Amino acid sequence: MKDALYHFRNTTRGTSIADQAKIAESFCSRLKGLLGTAELPAGCGLFIVPCNSIHMFGMKYAIDAVFVDKKLVVVGILHSIAPGKMSSIIPKAHSCLELPAGRARDTNTEIGDQLEYAAQ
Repeated sequence: MKDALYHFRNTTRGTSIADQAKIAESFCSRLKGLLGTAELPAGCGLFIVPCNSIHMFGMKYAIDAVFVDKKLVVVGILHSIAPGKMSSIIPKAHSCLELPAGRARDTNTEIGDQLEYAAQ
């Protein structure tokens, strides 16, 4: 997992989605994801690259999952996916931004929205 932190914005809505997101690109960091964490604090996130489905096995809390294509256009959203659940495969997805439960709704993020991110 990259140690750098990234800021994710929804440019369609003009909202900040995550101020302190990490990127998981290696096999091990993608496999581990958020496992072993007690919570995902407000403003934080995990961007998993590549990723077209997620599982919540072993998790202790719900999250939102925002799936994007290679151009960072939102192609799928799971709201408050609970521990022990698994998403279906999102065929158009290239990556997934995992956020605290409720964050996608709080920022009015919808399918078709354009995201961007930059290192802090």
